[in-house]
Amino acid sequence: MVEARVERRLAAILAVDVAGYSRLMGVDEEGTLAALKACRRDFIDPKIAEHRGRIVKTTGDGALIEFASAVDGVRCAMEIQRVMAERNTAIPEDHRIEFRIGINVGDIIIDENDIYGDGVNIAARIESLAEPGAVCLSENAYQQIKGKLSLDVTDMGDQQLKNIAQRVRVYGIRSDGPQARAALALPDKPSIAVLPFQNISGDPEQEYFADGMVEDIITGLSRIKWFFVIARNSTFTYKGRAVDVKQVGRELGVRYVLEGSVRKAVDRVRITAQLIDAATGAHVWAERYDRKSDDIFALQDEITLSVVGAIEPSLRLAEVERAKRKRPDSLDAYDLVLRALPDVYSRMPEPSKKALVHLERALALDPNYALAHACAAECYHSLFLRGGLREENRTAAVRHAQVAIANGQDDALALTLAGFSLGMDGHDRAAAFAAFEAALAVSPSSALTYILGIP
Repeated sequence: MVEARVERRLAAILAVDVAGYSRLMGVDEEGTLAALKACRRDFIDPKIAEHRGRIVKTTGDGALIEFASAVDGVRCAMEIQRVMAERNTAIPEDHRIEFRIGINVGDIIIDENDIYGDGVNIAARIESLAEPGAVCLSENAYQQIKGKLSLDVTDMGDQQLKNIAQRVRVYGIRSDGPQARAALALPDKPSIAVLPFQNISGDPEQEYFADGMVEDIITGLSRIKWFFVIARNSTFTYKGRAVDVKQVGRELGVRYVLEGSVRKAVDRVRITAQLIDAATGAHVWAERYDRKSDDIFALQDEITLSVVGAIEPSLRLAEVERAKRKRPDSLDAYDLVLRALPDVYSRMPEPSKKALVHLERALALDPNYALAHACAAECYHSLFLRGGLREENRTAAVRHAQVAIANGQDDALALTLAGFSLGMDGHDRAAAFAAFEAALAVSPSSALTYILGIP
C-alpha cells in the first residue's frame, strides 16, 4: 500500500492576536466585537489581499495568515500596525484594540486548507513576545527582509520558545505611528531604572519605608561608575501605575529595570526584588529578604547593600551574555572586554591568550580603557604564574596595571584587578592596597575586592 505523500512548502507565516482581549471583552463585549469586525472589514482584510496573503484561519481574537514572501508579510504587518496606531489616537486607552504580530519563514505541512508544523508554531510563539502595536520576526524571517526594507529593528537575542527544541533568535519592530512614544537610545554602558517598590502591606504608613529603600538602592547603584542609573525623579513618575517593563525600557532608554515590593506584618518585613532585561522581559536576578523590623534604618542599609552587591555581578554576567549575541562586526571596546571576561576569570594560560586577542582589539579602539588594561594585567599575571615565569609577562602585567589605575579611578573592578597585579607581580603592597581602598570607595559592596584585597 502506497502512503499518501504529505504536501509541504516554504512560506512566511504571520500570527496575530489582540493584546488584552479578555480585558477588553470584560469592559465592553459587544463594542469590542464590533470594533474588531470593523477593523477587519475596513483595512485588515484588504491589506492582506493587497500583499497577496491568504487567511488560513481566524480565532476570536487572532488569525493565521500565509504569505509567499516574507517581504510581503512584513510590509502588510507594519501597515496594519501603522493604521491601528492612527485610529487609536482618538480612542480612550482602555478601549484601544492593539495587535501583536509574529512572523516566521519555515517549512509547513498543507492539509486541505489548514497548515501545520514548526514553521507555524514558531510564528505563534514569537507573536506572544511582541509588545502591543509591535511585530516580532524570527531569524529566518529577518534574513529574508534584511536590506530590502527600511525598518528600525531591535535584536532581542536567542529565545527559548515553548515546545520548540532549538532556541530561536528574535527581532522586534515597532510601529512609528503617532501613538508610539519615541524610544530613547540606549547609553554605551549598562543602564538601569529602579522603579518604586510596591507597598503591599495595606498600610499607607509603610510608603515612606518602600520609597526610602528605593532611593538608597538608586544611590548605591549610582556609585558603580560603569552603570548608567536613571534618576529618582524620572522613575517615580511610574509610582502607583501598572507598567510594562518593556515600555519603561523604551521610554527611559534603559536596558534593565529593577522592581520589587515591600510587605510589613507586625515586627517583620518581607522585601522582594527582581532585575529584568527590558528588551526581552527575561529575569536576570531575583531575591527575597525576610527580616525583623526592629531598626528600620539599619534594615534599609542592610537590604540596600545586599541588593546592590548582588546586582553588580548579575548585571555583569548578563552583559557578557548580551555581548556574545552581538555580531562580530558590531562589537565596540566595551563589548570586546565583556567577551574577554570569562577567559580572564579562568586564570589559565590558554584562555588568557584568547582573552588578550579581544582586549588588544578593545585597546586599539580605546587606548585609555581602564578595564581593558586591568583585564590584560590579569591575563599577563596568569601567563607569568602558570606559563613559565617569563619576565616579559610579569613586566606587561605591571605596565597594564599602572595604566588601569591611572585611568580607572571610577571603576571598582579595574582598580581591584590592577591592584592585585601590582601586589602579586610588582610586589608593591602599598600601591595594591591603595587601589583596593579606592575600589571600595567607589563600590563598597564589591565582593571581588574583599576576596582579592583584604588579608
